[in-house]
Amino acid sequence: MMKNVRILLADDHEIVRHGLRRLLESQPNWRVCAEAGNGREAVEKARQLKPDIVILDHSMPEMSGAEAARQILKLLPQTEIAILTMHDSEQLLREVLEAGVHAYVLKSDAMCEMVAAVNMLLEHKRYLSPGASEVAVECFLHVSPETEPSDPLTPREREIVQLLAKGKSNKEVASALDISVKTVEAHRANIMHKLNLSSFAELVHYAIRTRIIEP
Repeated sequence: MMKNVRILLADDHEIVRHGLRRLLESQPNWRVCAEAGNGREAVEKARQLKPDIVILDHSMPEMSGAEAARQILKLLPQTEIAILTMHDSEQLLREVLEAGVHAYVLKSDAMCEMVAAVNMLLEHKRYLSPGASEVAVECFLHVSPETEPSDPLTPREREIVQLLAKGKSNKEVASALDISVKTVEAHRANIMHKLNLSSFAELVHYAIRTRIIEP
């Protein structure tokens, strides 16, 4: 008998979660074990529940889907993740694949492709929805022969950049991450030095360019 498949579903739009939940739970032995409305909540629920599959909207409050994926895979490397997005972007596709995500589904394809995506993930195989596959071809055709530099920031530093770039104060960042203000200040100084930035505006530009936050 096939084991139950436990799925965590994260999207900040309740109507999207409701539609996907009905679709997924129409499959035998598939169950949505939890829902989350933002990226940070998704990471915490994944840590607690250890689902087989996590479906993450990329554009969520608190933390992007790509960053949530990085953190979930660090905690639960055997968990399979699908990113759900309305953006057919080469840069985003490359970012989530490099983060370890195995499925990339455009929202325009979701209702007809998500079941196929989950089935592929259950076999630990990659899945790109049709719209995303076209992006992948373009991405492949435009890859530079030179290797791109790896992300210089740690997951914690990326969290801090995301919160700062959204206008949070050092105190608010400290409260959100349950660390001291001095620790935030030390991280902030190290981030600016590591990225060779001289102003807050440059930090915000970096966050947008690298999709730590949405413009």
